[in-house]
Amino acid sequence: MLDATDLLSDIFGFDAFRPGQAEIVDAVCAGQNTLAIMPTGGGKSLCFQLPALCRDGLTVVISPLIALMRDQVRALKAAGVSAGCLTSGNTEEESDAVFAALREGHLKLLYLAPERLAKTATQDMLRRANVTMIAVDEAHCVSQWGHDFRPDYLRIGQLRKSLDVPLSAFTATADEETRAEIVTRLFDGVQPTTFLHGFDRPNLHLAFQAKDSPRKQILEFANARRGQSGIVYCGTRAKTESLARALAEDGHSACHYHGGMDPELRREVEARFSREDGLVVVATIAFGMGVDKPDVRWVAHADLPKTIEGYYQEIGRAGRDGAPADTLTLYSADDIRFRRQQIDEGLADAERKGADHARLNALLGLAEALECRRHALLGYFGETDITCGKCDLCDSPPKTFDGTVHVRKALSAILRTDAWFGAGHLIDILRGQMTDKVQQRGHDQLPTFGVGDDLDKREWGAVFRQMQGHDLIRPNPDRHGALFMTDKARPILKDEATITLRRDTITKGRSGPRVRTLVSEEDAPLLSALKAKRRAFAEAQGVPAYIIFNDKTLIEMAEKRPASLDEFARISGVGAKKLQNYGKGFLEVITGAEADVPHPARRKLAGGNAGAVYDQLMEAQNRLKNGEGGFDKPVSCSASLLAKIAETRPRDHAAMTRLLGDRRADRFADAFLAILSDA
Repeated sequence: MLDATDLLSDIFGFDAFRPGQAEIVDAVCAGQNTLAIMPTGGGKSLCFQLPALCRDGLTVVISPLIALMRDQVRALKAAGVSAGCLTSGNTEEESDAVFAALREGHLKLLYLAPERLAKTATQDMLRRANVTMIAVDEAHCVSQWGHDFRPDYLRIGQLRKSLDVPLSAFTATADEETRAEIVTRLFDGVQPTTFLHGFDRPNLHLAFQAKDSPRKQILEFANARRGQSGIVYCGTRAKTESLARALAEDGHSACHYHGGMDPELRREVEARFSREDGLVVVATIAFGMGVDKPDVRWVAHADLPKTIEGYYQEIGRAGRDGAPADTLTLYSADDIRFRRQQIDEGLADAERKGADHARLNALLGLAEALECRRHALLGYFGETDITCGKCDLCDSPPKTFDGTVHVRKALSAILRTDAWFGAGHLIDILRGQMTDKVQQRGHDQLPTFGVGDDLDKREWGAVFRQMQGHDLIRPNPDRHGALFMTDKARPILKDEATITLRRDTITKGRSGPRVRTLVSEEDAPLLSALKAKRRAFAEAQGVPAYIIFNDKTLIEMAEKRPASLDEFARISGVGAKKLQNYGKGFLEVITGAEADVPHPARRKLAGGNAGAVYDQLMEAQNRLKNGEGGFDKPVSCSASLLAKIAETRPRDHAAMTRLLGDRRADRFADAFLAILSDA
């Protein structure tokens, strides 16, 4: 085996390892299964590239992004290393050259996208290629609980067992839960040699701001760093284009990037960003893990990221050279509402949705932090020994106040309404607003009704937001966004603990237009759940979602909340066939309980007066089937016969007898005619 220190100097031109690299390289060279969590810019790639050169045979590198693989292969070739990649971006000549090098046996590193593992030909090729090690970059992608799950990563563990070779896995973002899943998925549950080298990037300055003219805030941040390379992350494709135009009009060299662009245009932006100084790319997270530019001096988020892991990964693209870099993240109540909606509209089960809401709470806690941001960020990843001095809260601590009384009032409102409602209705109760919903449920009689009239609706919204940031309350996926208390809240409710809140995030942002929503805040979580159900039906049938039900129909469901098949049938857009195919599924989403599906004959009457008549006829039959005294020989009518009576409504005894026959008419005719007469 070749000496790693010599190769470090001869091939890569480095005099010494960065902190933590040497021990990881030693473990990988020794053929140990290895998991290394290192900060972005900490030199992860060297930790598998160098051992690949020290060891005999071929090292296969699984990486999620084509641009990153191609960049690393170019750099290795420039250093004299035989490396290649097989991706959808290859030309025919490039692929032929890689296959030739594999046949000749002199290729040292082969980069593959995880999607390629789905092909049987790839598996066969690797079995013949003298593979002696597998390296997995961005290993957090294997975790279904993580922020960037890739289903094809689930095949890597099987590949390791099939080839019977050691595997080294690398990531910069993995909390304890994600690390446990990496061990399960990639190492079959057997704990590998693990290196946790910290998450701190001390050269990054961290800052958050509540949105207040967000375009102006981004422009001011960029103007203060004019001429420096930067990235602005946006939540939508449209916003990347409009904000890039605004930056260009303001004199910046700026372009946009998102997954909807032509692949050639995306490659052009990637190439420009790698070679141009001072270019600003305004992008969705599609401009992601392939960013390997060392001198990005700033990263801004125009919208709140999805998770802390995503936030950490995205800001990690700044200052990879170790020089100072700045970050700014804007957020608003609408951002949080949008992220909650994304979770609720997903197809994950309730447990996963609950975990995702908890992760969003953690990110909100970072945004609404009272003290050092770095302490909150690194504490999430389990680090406690932290020094900072490089975040906005260390620069200028926020004004705070004792929010115990307000929080206790809010928790009491949740408790007294059995945790069945969202923030909007709870705030109406606290402020003493006599809405139809409050009146219908008798919530104006609660002791908490009107006890919070010292704060307006927006201020109470900020209190509830900070309560979520402190993880005192979470949305319940099974109750369509209703808030419930966590165990952390109980000492405050019982007057055994106090809580401090930020005053600035309560008083800021009172002006400005609200984002237009399709339904009220209270109905939005149910609408999201209905959309998720619609999506599941659509994917199962391979049809567009609107074929199941259009948005207008779902909105009416969310607002009217039908509790029975009859009520559901009265929703605009629900015909007989759709009632039969989808009624039960959507009713169970709305009611949160298994729907009682009636006999097909009864189901055809749903939504009309005949349905109610049928139910009364059935009730009368059940009462009389053993006679008035209950001791006679049982007599009954079929469901289809009862449906026919409900529809045709015979008016006299003779007509009823013609339908029922003499025996049934003797038992039921008088009762049935009385029901029809009343109807």
